[in-house]
Amino acid sequence: MLKARRVVGKGEAMAAHYAFGPNEDDTIIKHRLLTRTTTTRGEPPLKKLQKKFTAFALEVEKDADNYNDCERLAKAFLQELTTFEIPLLKSKAVIDANLREKENFNELKDEITTQIHQVEEEIEDLKKQLEASKIERKHKEECEAIRKLIAMQPPRSETEKMIAELEKEIAALEAEDAATSRLLELRKKQFALLLHVVDELQATIEEEQKSLLEEMKNYPEEQKSGSEEPGRVAEAMATD
Repeated sequence: MLKARRVVGKGEAMAAHYAFGPNEDDTIIKHRLLTRTTTTRGEPPLKKLQKKFTAFALEVEKDADNYNDCERLAKAFLQELTTFEIPLLKSKAVIDANLREKENFNELKDEITTQIHQVEEEIEDLKKQLEASKIERKHKEECEAIRKLIAMQPPRSETEKMIAELEKEIAALEAEDAATSRLLELRKKQFALLLHVVDELQATIEEEQKSLLEEMKNYPEEQKSGSEEPGRVAEAMATD
């Protein structure tokens, strides 16, 4: 039988250190269940049963007249077997109860899983309904805002009257614009004609100035030629 060994170092705190690691616990528990050993002290029940059976078998193999001893050892073996069987029956009952509990747990787990799926589907439906409600509320708020804007506007009769007045003003402005456009076009033509006349007048003035300058240039030459001509006549007369 395996036993735990406690190790405490010098100068360390009084903390428990065991020779068995966590991975060895399952092996130890399994060994104790197989040998029906619940503590680390005393002789295991399986070993005691083995001794009873061995003693009975050895006594039976003897040639001596030992019927009473065989009967006594057989009763002792059967009693030990019954004693050993009772915990096994208890363990079997516990195992059966655990299996039933496991089945109940699995059924409960399946039921809870189904309920979880149903709740998740309901949550998704509620989310969709919430989104639809938000959109509907938004539309209602927009409609309410539009209704308030409409309520702030004047009645339809006044609006139609204002529209008619605006149409009259627009027609008057269009007529004024047309008249202004015609007047502007006329002014453009007049201005173009004026520019043309100014250009012609300027050209005429320039030509007259050129003619005047040429006349002024020619005038001294004419005077000079006029003064020379009487001298020539006098010379001719003297020669004659």
